[in-house]
Amino acid sequence: MTGGRGLLGTAVVRRLEGRGATVTVASRRTGVDLATGEGLEAALRGADCVVHAATHRVRHRRVDLDGTRRMIKVLTSRSTPPHIIYVSIVGCDRIPQRYYRVKYACELVLERSKLPVTVVRATQFHTLITEIASTVTIGPLAFVPRGMSFQPSDHRWIAAELADLALAAAPAGYRRAADRAGPERVSLAEAVGFIRANDGKPVPRLMALPTLGGTLRAYEAGANLPDAGAKIGGTSFREFLGW
Repeated sequence: MTGGRGLLGTAVVRRLEGRGATVTVASRRTGVDLATGEGLEAALRGADCVVHAATHRVRHRRVDLDGTRRMIKVLTSRSTPPHIIYVSIVGCDRIPQRYYRVKYACELVLERSKLPVTVVRATQFHTLITEIASTVTIGPLAFVPRGMSFQPSDHRWIAAELADLALAAAPAGYRRAADRAGPERVSLAEAVGFIRANDGKPVPRLMALPTLGGTLRAYEAGANLPDAGAKIGGTSFREFLGW
């Protein structure tokens, strides 16, 4: 399990161990560095499945993309390579944000690897929407880009879905599973209001920002939202807040 000490990874490890699986946690805190390759080969030794959830929002090219390439190089030398389950993001192929582009590039190198791979794209987690809503709120004002909406997911439900895939049969080659998303669509403006109300504070005055640049235009067009074939589950954003 790469990224096994992160928010999602910790939940995946807990679920796998609860179902009797033996899990090796690969993270910098356990001596595995995807950016350099240190400890990677040893961590992958004997694995039947690799849930690849490691990511870095600043060093994403070195950690996410270069690290994925290193992992592929190690695993392609095996006569019976393990099933790789890669955690990606809904819309990463349609949103021209650098981090999203790297996530999509990881999907492409995994597809070309000829290894047994399952890519699972999930929508943004509830925790991230909370962070974004807090960032755009400054005192009595909230600076919200026009048309920005989300259909966020509960990372605990995503973890359960990944655990199910990890314990199931591996595909013969590359496959992209159905996207995963939460049950409720919420605009950023609504999220700001929900959070403030949940904290017992007045709703801030909304200041609409123009959708400048490709990334904001992609969000306005709903590129980050799941399509009709997505699998829906877990708690809604308001349930996550305790409503």
